[in-house]
Amino acid sequence: MKELIKKCHQRAVKTGWWPEGKDKTSEIAEKLLMIHSEISEATEELRKGNILSYYSYTDSSTPNKPEGLEVELADAVIRIFDLCGRLGIDLEQVIRIKMRYNETRSERHGGKAL
Repeated sequence: MKELIKKCHQRAVKTGWWPEGKDKTSEIAEKLLMIHSEISEATEELRKGNILSYYSYTDSSTPNKPEGLEVELADAVIRIFDLCGRLGIDLEQVIRIKMRYNETRSERHGGKAL
């Protein structure tokens, strides 16, 4: 996971997603909104029935672009990994801690509605 986080962040830096001189708080907020955007795109693919990947040929600037629910979920993870790389977050360790905590929680956290 650490290697993927490093690669995602390096690629984002290389392609200009982290310009110099931005306020750190607004920079992080912008990235969180981009993660949210990918989840929204995943929801739209689900609504269209596109769960598995397919390839879009409609955009001539990016022929053979993979699309679909699973691709948008991958985009969200890539953006999360990028942000973790920028902030120096050991996401694997934090996931393990959170999963251990979740093992102590009751069913649906005490009956929360779906």
